[in-house]
Amino acid sequence: MKAFLTGAVLAPLALLAGCNSASTNPSGTVDGAAIAHGTDGEWLSYGRTYNEQRFSPLTRINTDNAGQLGLAWYADLDTNRGQEATPLVIDGKIYISTAWSKAKAYDAATGKLIWEYDPKVPGETAVKACCDVVNRGLGAWGDKLFLGTLDGRLVALDRATGKELWSVVTVDQSQNYTITGAPRVINNMVIIGNGGGEYGVRGYVTAYAADTGKQLWRFYTVPDAPGKNEAEYLRKAEASWKGEYWKIGGGGTVWDSMAYDPALDLLYIGVGNGSPWNQALRSPGGGDNLYLSSVVAIKAKTGDYAWHFQETPGETWDYTATQHIMLADLDIDGKPRKVLMHAPKNGFFYVIDRTNGQFISAKNFVPVNWATGVDPRTGRPIENPEARYDKTGKPFTGTPGPGGAHSWHPMAYDPAQKLVFIPAQLASFPYIPLAAKDYKVSPMGFNTGADFAAGSMPPDPKVREAALAGTTGALIAWDPVAQKERWRVAYKGPWNGGLLATAGGLLFQGTASGQFIAYAAKDGKSLWSFPAQTGVIASPVTYSVGGEQYVAILAGWGGSYALSPGLISLKSGPVRNVSRLLVFKLGGKAALPQAVAAVEPPLNPPAKFGTPAQIATGQRIFSTYCGVCHGDAAVSGGVLPDLRHSAVLGDAETWQRIVHDGALAQNGMVGWSKIMSRSDIDSLRAYVVNRAHEDKALIDAAAKK
Repeated sequence: MKAFLTGAVLAPLALLAGCNSASTNPSGTVDGAAIAHGTDGEWLSYGRTYNEQRFSPLTRINTDNAGQLGLAWYADLDTNRGQEATPLVIDGKIYISTAWSKAKAYDAATGKLIWEYDPKVPGETAVKACCDVVNRGLGAWGDKLFLGTLDGRLVALDRATGKELWSVVTVDQSQNYTITGAPRVINNMVIIGNGGGEYGVRGYVTAYAADTGKQLWRFYTVPDAPGKNEAEYLRKAEASWKGEYWKIGGGGTVWDSMAYDPALDLLYIGVGNGSPWNQALRSPGGGDNLYLSSVVAIKAKTGDYAWHFQETPGETWDYTATQHIMLADLDIDGKPRKVLMHAPKNGFFYVIDRTNGQFISAKNFVPVNWATGVDPRTGRPIENPEARYDKTGKPFTGTPGPGGAHSWHPMAYDPAQKLVFIPAQLASFPYIPLAAKDYKVSPMGFNTGADFAAGSMPPDPKVREAALAGTTGALIAWDPVAQKERWRVAYKGPWNGGLLATAGGLLFQGTASGQFIAYAAKDGKSLWSFPAQTGVIASPVTYSVGGEQYVAILAGWGGSYALSPGLISLKSGPVRNVSRLLVFKLGGKAALPQAVAAVEPPLNPPAKFGTPAQIATGQRIFSTYCGVCHGDAAVSGGVLPDLRHSAVLGDAETWQRIVHDGALAQNGMVGWSKIMSRSDIDSLRAYVVNRAHEDKALIDAAAKK
């Protein structure tokens, strides 16, 4: 059997698998053949198989009976932060990773906890994570599991006991690197990338021996200083960079997507944004800046460069290419093609020949205004000159914004329908450039080269509600051959979950509003939903144990959208985090505890203080360093503390101990003495107090109407 099957072949095979007997892999074997072909009742790798299609052949749960789904069991988690992991299911056991890089194993049928592992990531590591202390999953090979930790370790665990077998540090921990992505395992090699593109690091991926943790090869995604690059592909990239880019890292981190073709022995990685975003500061004079925002193919055995396709040359908008990469065999223009499909942040859906990187087609799947299209011959975007805020020096409201038209949430592919399903986002962002004279590389916090303070949300309920209404999302069914939308389901919020498609004709997805939904894959009709009591942003899996099919999903509100935008309605308040593993089956009778509403307490700030100049200074500091966790304009998304309600707002000394000295560093709130003086921190407190008074006045005025 080929590793990557066409829809015409796979669909009937899927129907034959519909008997849902116990796993076809009862010994729990995890090797290259098992991952490449998939085992009917299990989920052995992040995207189920190396092609990352997230399609299961199970059919016991289908369009005729999806309405009979019920909760089989659930497990409460001890990490109430964003839950983004895809579970693995092997030999009747389900394995998950959670926020703070913890791992747990359960009996997949009963929910009995088998073991748990805590790598004890230092709390202060949180300041290096752009988008919450999340983890997206585990890798498996043989009798081992592999976990990347937020502080940059790769850990091997005994699958039966959870005992740590080996651990290696994969990054320079003195720099602002993190790991949130799931490892992939190929031919006894564990592949892991890293994050930190907002903080001034240089991206790479590394392969380690699964048995020992020995480093086998490392592949850098951006060049070092001229004269220091031994690899030919990096020497070629030097000419596409200007200035002294290497002194600030350059970016290009590989923090999420990978796929693998065993027949070609090619590993495909998605490369991230530039650091800083603003190209005028990163690479003055322009250039394509290879290999930022590119899909790169690597010869898996050796780690050598094979080919690349750059989707956003000269990236300056945080348009990463780290989104889900999917492989399939498609008939295009009457000929079978081995393709790679990709829907990155920039808003275009790409179909690329995965054997050689040849561009086939691209169309925008959401509205975009930074480009008018893609050159059909070269695949290069046809840019809108006004979008180049780095060149014009003028603000530009870009669509999509840095949140992307599609973020890390995985897509799914149904080979019977021949459709790719995209969890899309429709949102804009004001890119306001910082001049070179005003930009200073910071050892902590974001280094984007964009002026976040100038774009901060004003204390105007009409503006806030309009921004909230204009920040939406959609589940889009996309025909990759015709490059055309077939159907969509619209959402009020953009940050909806990853996807699972099944041979039962179903498509599963969670939502930011707290629903877990089963749709008909052919037309998007909602067939069943479950109130999860919290935002659901991770991807589901399905598996079979003892002839019973189950569907599992990690629930828990968090991630970048939950932390930073500040787009929380004054009417509805924040979304509550309730982190759980939820598992469903036909006729399930379990029930969750009664939901506790997320009630925002009344604002009761201390007396205002500080001059207008002090408050303005505090706003700039907050927007630059604090808003990414505590919300734009000090309006929290509900995961981390809302500082407008802080009990220490009126206590200048305690505020200093926390913000300056790091009294709560073990909880993730590090001290900022390297960046802020005590006077700055006083100004910061003055700003938060002022914001609390502004919003209290808005709430009081609304109550009188």
